[in-house]
Amino acid sequence: MTTTLSAPTTDQRITVIGSTILRYGLALVIAWIGALKFASYEATAIMPLIANSPYQSWLYDIFGVQTLAAVIGTVEIVAAVLIALRPWLPRASAVGSAVAMVLFLSTLSYLFTTPGIGEAAGGGFPALSMTGQFLIKDLVLLGASVWTLGESLAARRRTVR
Repeated sequence: MTTTLSAPTTDQRITVIGSTILRYGLALVIAWIGALKFASYEATAIMPLIANSPYQSWLYDIFGVQTLAAVIGTVEIVAAVLIALRPWLPRASAVGSAVAMVLFLSTLSYLFTTPGIGEAAGGGFPALSMTGQFLIKDLVLLGASVWTLGESLAARRRTVR
């Protein structure tokens, strides 16, 4: 009995293309944002977000503005590299995705702790200020991180068999 492999369908090809763009786009965005944390303007820009967070403001007492930004940037870059390693190291990629999830959940928490998220000219919340718009996009990045985690775990399970 012979088994023939059929050519991938259009929807399968589109799914592969989309998942590849999603994974490596996520890794690129996280790495790029992480690299920017080493610039003083970015360290200063994120300061109001962290300083107003009851869960994270204490970190400035330990690290200071620039060092904390560099620590966050390093974590982001490591997470991005791990996510990108999925074809070779799916378990490491899953770890990177989990770290990214924590990062994006942390960033999304700023929607509730940072003053000025609502745009006064638009009547306040739910009209978003530029800061609010900057933060809300992390909901999509969180979703991408959840998907890459699940896909990496599934790939890991396939390689263990």
